[in-house]
Amino acid sequence: MSAIKVVDYDPAWPGLFERDKSRILKLIGDMVKGIHHIGSTSVVGLPAKPKIDIDAVLLSETLVPAAVERVQSVAEFTFHGDPYGDGMWTFTSGHGSYGTRLYLCRPENATHVKRILFRDWLRKHPDAAAEYASLKYKLAAEANGDWKFYTGGKSDFVARIVQEASRSKGHSAPR
Repeated sequence: MSAIKVVDYDPAWPGLFERDKSRILKLIGDMVKGIHHIGSTSVVGLPAKPKIDIDAVLLSETLVPAAVERVQSVAEFTFHGDPYGDGMWTFTSGHGSYGTRLYLCRPENATHVKRILFRDWLRKHPDAAAEYASLKYKLAAEANGDWKFYTGGKSDFVARIVQEASRSKGHSAPR
């Protein structure tokens, strides 16, 4: 197993997102309601795995099969299906720790809503972002390449932040 790489924030990440967003719009723009930079690379100053995470929210659930087919037709993307059964159709491009992870989903997908709540909370609360950064570095060092350990070690923190962010907006966290 190769080590999990968490690197210091790179100011190039927003530009890489914009480049990828343009590529995605050319490919499936007629099917898309919105394209969102999510994950740690979307929070200025936050260390991250050097992969740009993107949620492309489709106009409707009925467009999922056609959008998946269109993205699959591009050689640079590798299709991973819906690995967690949460309606997030996953593609990757790039190599190793570097590259892009693209998720296609229907409008109001619960996983997407949670990601936006989490991202926006970290953007507005530097203390929470700093706590998350420390946790990520610690887990990456302890994981010894075990992605389940790394991801699982973040889940309680993420759930707590999503719950706080939901409460601050006056509603319960998405399921």
